[in-house]
Amino acid sequence: MSVNPTDALADLVAGRFPDAHGRFGPFGGRYVPETLIPTLERLSAGVREHLHAPSFQQEFAGELASWVGRPTALTFAARLSAEWGAEIWLKREDLAHTGAHKINNALGQALLARRLGARRIVAETGAGQHGVASAAACARLGLPCTVYMGSIDMERQAPNVGRMRLLGATVVPVTSGDRTLRAAIDEALRDWVSDPLGTYYLLGSAVGPHPYPYLVRELQAVIGREARSQFQQAAGRLPDAVMACVGGGSNAIGMFHAFVPDPDVEIIGVEAGGRGSALGGNAATLSFGRPGVLHGSYSMLLQNEDGQIQETHSVSAGLDYPGVGPEHALLARIGRVRYESAGDEEALESVRALCQYEGILPALESAHALAGAKRWARSHPGGTLVVCLSGRGDKDMPTLQQTLLAQTV
Repeated sequence: MSVNPTDALADLVAGRFPDAHGRFGPFGGRYVPETLIPTLERLSAGVREHLHAPSFQQEFAGELASWVGRPTALTFAARLSAEWGAEIWLKREDLAHTGAHKINNALGQALLARRLGARRIVAETGAGQHGVASAAACARLGLPCTVYMGSIDMERQAPNVGRMRLLGATVVPVTSGDRTLRAAIDEALRDWVSDPLGTYYLLGSAVGPHPYPYLVRELQAVIGREARSQFQQAAGRLPDAVMACVGGGSNAIGMFHAFVPDPDVEIIGVEAGGRGSALGGNAATLSFGRPGVLHGSYSMLLQNEDGQIQETHSVSAGLDYPGVGPEHALLARIGRVRYESAGDEEALESVRALCQYEGILPALESAHALAGAKRWARSHPGGTLVVCLSGRGDKDMPTLQQTLLAQTV
């Protein structure tokens, strides 16, 4: 389907996307079993009734301030800036409670689930940060929580598995399919289908059937609103560019949304380039994918010529997903956001750089954005760039022990 970029951008800025059918231009919608349609309609009605109601927003804002620790800091990375040649600013989602941006969405959806009368929560997780955030939010609100996690991800994100269990969640290993995030989403959906009224599916990224891409964006948009205001206060103007890593795309859409109407601000998303451009060697959906349907939404996917979804690879568990949120697909199609990729080795070197120059251990997901920031800085000397540091890297120590730290022994 062809898209007029000017009209589509105007619709985005005016709030006309998603439309009544849950579409961002040609992307989005609902492609789910018939048994889930009433549940999704009920959720959509709940979103319309509660999400922007003053009472909900007051409760949500209060919890973000007193429990999550918002606003998170905007940090000028002085030594990294001197090394790379441009002003690098970090939006510090790593400082939020549980260590990543995921808590914004998990808390908001858990509050919504309680208002909708849910008796239990199910969630999926890849890197484990959404699982930890969901477990923490459910503990805060007194809701039982079950988290599905691929067995491969459980091995490489073992610290987060322990954290989820300590927070009271039941963690279910997924041994089917690719045993990573895609398979975990499949299992969470199966659970939800079995009890669509009593169970609330707390989806962790800006993917899935309508209204999830919209709901997650609205809950994560606090990142960009804060960053925009904080940078203007610090510098008296807007930055030249903003950047974030992109897997399913929740931290990125949260960061980007406030800046989409600003034509002078370049927006860049960085996907996981993995081992290279060959199918199966990366998770760079917008760089190498084609349109298709996955997990209830029409978007860009990594698939073969027969339309079979392919296994992906990334050193980062949280970016290891063969799809992307439909709003990102539209932003790429109309050219408002430029998407590129960074490979495993670039990401690992960016972890080392931020540790050594700024004393900050970033998540491997965030390190992909930092790799993109280094390239941008080299080509824009003296420019100003705000990077969403989506999470901290404690969870990645098992992987870093086998990669970066192994190289120094």
